[in-house]
Amino acid sequence: MSGPNRRAIQKEETRRAVLDAAREEFERVGFESANLRSIAARAGVSAGTVLHYYGDKRELLHAALFDDLDATWRAALGNLGSGPLENQLSRLTAAVFGYYQARPKLSRTLLKESLFADEPWASKFAAQIASVTVEITRLAARAIERGELREDCNTALLAAAWVSFFHFGQISWAQGAYPTPVSLIDHLVRQHLQGLRPVEKQPSTRRAR
Repeated sequence: MSGPNRRAIQKEETRRAVLDAAREEFERVGFESANLRSIAARAGVSAGTVLHYYGDKRELLHAALFDDLDATWRAALGNLGSGPLENQLSRLTAAVFGYYQARPKLSRTLLKESLFADEPWASKFAAQIASVTVEITRLAARAIERGELREDCNTALLAAAWVSFFHFGQISWAQGAYPTPVSLIDHLVRQHLQGLRPVEKQPSTRRAR
C-alpha cells in the first residue's frame, strides 16, 4: 500500500477512534463533565490530536452525534420492510428510539445541542431530517398507490406530521414526561392516518319499492 493511501487510512482510523471515545465519555459522565484529555486517553491519542481534528469539545460532540445518528437513520430507513405505511413508520420510530434509549445521557445532550447548534452543524442536522422527510413522502406515495390512503393525501404534509410527532416524543421522553415515546408516537401516527384513509362506501339501506 502506498504512503498516501496508508496515511489516509490511519487518519480515518484515528478520527473514528476519537469519535467512539467521545461518545463513550459523554455517555459515562455527561457533556459538561467530559474533558478532552480523558477522551484522548480513551482513544489512545494525545489531546493535541483531538484538537487537531476537532477544535473544541462542542465541535467534537456535534461530530460524534452527527456521525452516529446518521448511521442510525440510514440503517433504520434501510430496514423498514414491506407492509402497511403505519407499520413501516412504527419500525422507523422504534429503531431510532432504540438508539436514544440505549444512550440516555448522550441522547439528552443530542436533543439540546442539535436544536441550538451553530453552523455548519445546524444545517447538517436539518439535512438529516430533510432526507427522512423525503423518504417518508415516498413511502406515503406508495401507500396511496396501494389504496391505503386517499388520492388527495398531501404526502409532504404527512411526512411533516410524522417529524412533528417524532420531535414531540423526543422532548417528552427527554423531560421524563412520557417514558414510552414509541407508543406515544405510534398512537399519534395512527390517529393522523385514520383521517387520511379512503372512506368506505356504506351499503345502501333504501328499501326497494
